Amino acid sequence: MNDILAAIQTRRSIRKFKSDIPNKRDIEQIIEAGRYAASGKGQQATMTIAVTNQELRNRISADNFKIGGWKKDFDPFYGAPVILIVLADKNQATYLYDGSLVLGNMMLAAHSLGLGSIWIHRAKEEFEMPMYQDLLKKLHIEGKWEGIGHCAIGYIDGTIPNPAKRAEGRVFWIE
Repeated sequence: MNDILAAIQTRRSIRKFKSDIPNKRDIEQIIEAGRYAASGKGQQATMTIAVTNQELRNRISADNFKIGGWKKDFDPFYGAPVILIVLADKNQATYLYDGSLVLGNMMLAAHSLGLGSIWIHRAKEEFEMPMYQDLLKKLHIEGKWEGIGHCAIGYIDGTIPNPAKRAEGRVFWIE
């Protein structure tokens, strides 16, 4: 099996991370993998905001927690020290799909570098909040951007989970 197929079959969502921030070169490579994701008409109408500042990371986690409606103390990012937020241009017909492909590429890249990752939702709701609209303005980002998701990354604390059994009856051939 080649390396790409092996990465696809062995990557898992990680739900426990060490607090150590991965080195910047690895984070850059993960982001670059996202930049090479396929996009509708080749428009590349997505962006990634890399959050390594722990104060902002914790604020995003707290807001994500509130949106998710959990009843007890919980970190929706499972302790991951880095959050890569993917946004997409709502003016593009394929924006949701394009952003999803970026997240998929980033999770595979993280795995290939020996890091754990997990896709966390609620970025859409976050970026509808005034604080996150202000963040976009501070970054000089204009336009209609929708939060697609977060790729939380970091060093795995523990072992990689075993894969779930693949459901049957999901492939049909017409030859």
